[in-house]
Amino acid sequence: MSGTNSKMSVWELMILTAVNMIGAGIILLPASLAEVGGISVLSWGITTFCSTCLAYAFAKCGMYSTRPGGMSGYAEYIFGTAGNFLCCYVYTVSILVSNVAIALSAVGYGATCLDISLGAVPTCLYTIAVIWLTTVPNFSGAGITGRIGGITIFGVLIPVFIIATAGWFFFSPSLYIANWNVQHLPFSQGIQQSVVMTLWAFLGLESACVNADAVENPERNVPIAVLGGTLGSAIIYILSTNVIFGMLPAADVAQSNAPFGLVFAYMFGPVAGKVVMALMCIACLGSLLGWQFTGGNIYRAAAAKGFYPSLLARVNRFGAPVTGMVIAGIIQTGLSLMTISPSLNEQFEALTNLAVITNVIPYFFCMAAMEFIMIKAGHGRREELRLPMIASFMGSLYTMYACYAAGADAMMAAALVFFFGLTLYGFLAPSFEK
Repeated sequence: MSGTNSKMSVWELMILTAVNMIGAGIILLPASLAEVGGISVLSWGITTFCSTCLAYAFAKCGMYSTRPGGMSGYAEYIFGTAGNFLCCYVYTVSILVSNVAIALSAVGYGATCLDISLGAVPTCLYTIAVIWLTTVPNFSGAGITGRIGGITIFGVLIPVFIIATAGWFFFSPSLYIANWNVQHLPFSQGIQQSVVMTLWAFLGLESACVNADAVENPERNVPIAVLGGTLGSAIIYILSTNVIFGMLPAADVAQSNAPFGLVFAYMFGPVAGKVVMALMCIACLGSLLGWQFTGGNIYRAAAAKGFYPSLLARVNRFGAPVTGMVIAGIIQTGLSLMTISPSLNEQFEALTNLAVITNVIPYFFCMAAMEFIMIKAGHGRREELRLPMIASFMGSLYTMYACYAAGADAMMAAALVFFFGLTLYGFLAPSFEK
């Protein structure tokens, strides 16, 4: 299907939502969680429940909102044009930073697969190449993104399914107990240290809402895609990470740049480990492809509102916002150059910390707006609002706790980004009044 009428199906949108989470979140996740140990499963439980609450509230917004732009459109209901602009601006920053982090992780995984030791400059150049490799295919419109994502997701699903099934034959309960709390932390501190990592894994649950304009029958399909993608991803995360803790010492997993490859090498030999590394790298590329498309829709909707230059609203004959994606690619290239570091892990951590906090700021806007959106749509009866309001409140509390757990440095950087957005809005506000 071609032209501006090309739309995603509910299955393609669910795949895009899952790919945006799984591809970026899982390939390095076991190594990060291994620094805390199996106790991180408590964080998984909390994050899964609260992310489902967020997803349910987002689904309600997607069902009843009549304004374009996804989360920024939801924010406008009660925060007006300022809320729309700030939500869109902060989310834009998050996507740009996250995309560089995802590209960087793909390069690191690929280098490990090929047994290549990359310095800072080659790592940066390969990261830039990955950014453009995942930007150009989106020029063919929404359909191609869903189809490619539907293929690359198997680069994660197949290895994870094998680990979640065959891995139990290699599972050692005594080793799992030894890996349970490697730093001997109190439960509360163990959860605090791992909750941001688990939240990073779930970033992207709002993708179906952001891309609501690109899907057939959004009132029906957006809620299905949001909840299905979130719950499916949660099952994959919990099964895979916990099996690994019963197979290898946590210290070995924590030091690995390719933890799934390490596990498969242990189970089936080094060749299998290399194959899995390659599959995971491809899955990461598919995730980045989805995020580049999601970003393009954000920039287009913002330009249509007058927040960004009008050229970002231009689309080609396939309905793809090519100009916006090209400009985003240029910005991401600049971010890659600005964050060159001798340590890939340090560069990745700096990017993800900022990405997490800036990503969840719009969550607060949307959770606050959900009740009003439902009331405006004629669904304001108490029995209709009760469960959505509980979900939005629980999601907001969890997001606030995750911001606290991220630490002072990440919060400071995100605050500066947000305050700069206030300044930008001050310059633009007169044009909106006209």
